[in-house]
Amino acid sequence: MASSLNIADKTHNVLVEIGDMTLFVKRYFKSFFTIPFEWRELLRQCYVVGNKSLLLVAVTGFILGLVFTLQSRPTLAQFGAVSWMPSMVGISIVREIGPVITALVCAGKIASGMGAEIGSMRVTEQIDAMEVSGTNPFKYLVVTRITATTLMLPLLIIFGDAVALFGSALVEYLKGGVSFVLYFNKVFDAITFNDVVPATIKSFFFGFVIGLVGCYKGYYCEKGTAGVGKASNSAVVYASMILFVVDFIAVFISDIFFEI
Repeated sequence: MASSLNIADKTHNVLVEIGDMTLFVKRYFKSFFTIPFEWRELLRQCYVVGNKSLLLVAVTGFILGLVFTLQSRPTLAQFGAVSWMPSMVGISIVREIGPVITALVCAGKIASGMGAEIGSMRVTEQIDAMEVSGTNPFKYLVVTRITATTLMLPLLIIFGDAVALFGSALVEYLKGGVSFVLYFNKVFDAITFNDVVPATIKSFFFGFVIGLVGCYKGYYCEKGTAGVGKASNSAVVYASMILFVVDFIAVFISDIFFEI
C-alpha cells in the first residue's frame, strides 16, 4: 500500500513538473515577442555559451573520432571493407553521434552552469531586487540564455563534427595511409541533403532544451545553498533525459519525411 502511494506521489510530481515547464515555455515565447529585447545581454550569453564551450567540444569531438575509427576499423578489416570507413564514420557522426554527444556534453556544462547561476541569484534575492527596481528578470535572465543556447548549439555541433572527422581522418592516415584529401572526398561524397538537414534542425531543439531546463531549474530554485546544488544537478539530469526523447522524436520524423 505504501509503495503504491509512493509511486502515485512520484507520478503526480512528474506531471506537475511537466505542467510547470510547459507554462515556463509559454512564458518564454510570450516574453520573446514583446519589446524591448535585451540584445547586449543576448550577445554576452552567446559568447559565454559558444566561445567558452569550444575547447570542451573540440576535445570531445577529437576523441570521439579517434575512438570510433579505432574501434570500427578491425571489424571492417575482417570483411575487407576498410574502404567504407570514411563513408560510415562521416554519416554516423553527422547524422546521430556528433549531435547527441555534443549536446550531452554541453548539457553537462551549460545547463548546470545556468541552473547554478540563476539559482544563486534566486537564493540571494537578486531576482526579487530586479523585480522591485522595475527590471523584467525573466526577460533579462531567461529569454536571453535560452535564445543563446538555441542559436549557439548548432554551431558547436558543426564544429564538433568537423573536429571528429579530422580525428577519424588522422587515424586513417596513420593506420591505412589514406590522405586527408581522399578521406574527406569520400566523406562528402557519402553525406547527402537528407543527412545534414535533419541533424541541423534537431540541433536547434537540443539547444532550446538545454537552455530551457537550466533556466527553469535555476529560476525556481529552492532556498539555501543546498537548493542551488540540487538545481544544478537536476538541470543536467533532466536536460539529458529530454534530449534523448527529442532525439527519438526527431529521428522518427526524419525517417518519415527525409527517407525518400
